[in-house]
Amino acid sequence: MACVISAISSNSGKTLVSLLLISWLKSINKTVQTFKVGPDYLDPQQLTAASNKACRNLDLILSGETWVKENFNHFGGLTDYSFIEGVMGLFDGIGSSSKGSTAELAKFLSLPVVLIVDARGKAASLAALIKGFSEHDKELKIAGVILNNVQSPRHQKILLEVLDQINIKSLGSLPSCKDLYLPARHLGLAPAHEIKDLEIKIKKWASIAKDFLDIESLRRLLLPPKAINKTIYFLQKKEPGFIHPIAIADDEAFHFRYQETKELLERNGMPTITWKPLENEQIPEEAKGLIIPGGFPEQHATQLSNSKITLNSIKMFSKKFPIYAECGGMMLLGKSIFDIEGREHSMAGILPFKAKKGDLEIGYREVTSKNKSPITNPGNKLIGHEFHRWEIINSNYNSKINNLWDIKGWNMEIKSEGFCNHLIHASWIHLHWSSSPLIVENWKRSIIKHA
Repeated sequence: MACVISAISSNSGKTLVSLLLISWLKSINKTVQTFKVGPDYLDPQQLTAASNKACRNLDLILSGETWVKENFNHFGGLTDYSFIEGVMGLFDGIGSSSKGSTAELAKFLSLPVVLIVDARGKAASLAALIKGFSEHDKELKIAGVILNNVQSPRHQKILLEVLDQINIKSLGSLPSCKDLYLPARHLGLAPAHEIKDLEIKIKKWASIAKDFLDIESLRRLLLPPKAINKTIYFLQKKEPGFIHPIAIADDEAFHFRYQETKELLERNGMPTITWKPLENEQIPEEAKGLIIPGGFPEQHATQLSNSKITLNSIKMFSKKFPIYAECGGMMLLGKSIFDIEGREHSMAGILPFKAKKGDLEIGYREVTSKNKSPITNPGNKLIGHEFHRWEIINSNYNSKINNLWDIKGWNMEIKSEGFCNHLIHASWIHLHWSSSPLIVENWKRSIIKHA
């Protein structure tokens, strides 16, 4: 019943193998539902683009066990095949633990693991590495290994002999070649919209999968779970007569969004309208709320700064209707952004801060609200995720803008973060709306009040 594609470490080839499998399945006219462990946005974009079916995140920390199992069984059971792509290395979780790791999810769903190993510079030492992973947790089943970056036929022969000596099944050997190169950025893989000639690549990847992977063994490992529930219970019921459109920023600057957010809004009487800030668009007149997700505004700072219709539209909207802004979306609401080269560009100027490149901030966060925002009330507690390299400078709070909440995470002191008032929620923290009923309930109340 399905499997988990995992690896020894990050950058070993999990997404590459996932794309090869999707491409092969498309070549034989089969549908596939993909999932991603953890709070990742970029890898799911790639899998979604290749499969033409939204990849769905499974995160035990953000969403909880019931939500994860329900969604995996439902959506995974609606297609011909299904699999889950892991996050980081197999056992990597919060801090030095395996909590929230790929291994934890695989055990929770009772799924076998396909382990990918970057084979560069490895020979007999491969045995110690693989034995360590296979014996580290006896509850976990390693179905086999895929070798990536195999340097030559001789290298492949050595590695296969090593696997045979420790009785580990080989599920394929991928060579080093330009057709298997996936461009990356400072937060991971490049966004899906930057992939050129995707359909041509998919045909090449399908051919490579057939030539270098054990397709028949993998096919058995990709069989989907049985669809248990035809209804997803986390989608609350729509109230009769409640129709309030919500604009969502969605372009090359703002695209870090979970698939379920849009589904949840539309199920709850809030049809979504795509809004493209980079195209200097005014927020649609019918919109009664605005969501600006994360992304890479720093890479488009010049164009955003010159989009005066966009910026003025946000200023006007912020005086009337609720705005929810995450990470890069929050940066758009500030005074200015310093781009990658360190040049400053003016933004909407609604929030009192500037944003410039800083140190990487990453990890799950427990948050406790201090003031009211469109999605929170004082004392509300939520779990979110932080992942960014830009930082806030010259920030302050005033009579119009309050501090949003206190946050804490692994190896960090509790600190204040975010900006809010009754119409604005802006934070570095990414939230998973569909697994937290409190969020959409508060959002609906705020929309009704100001619509």
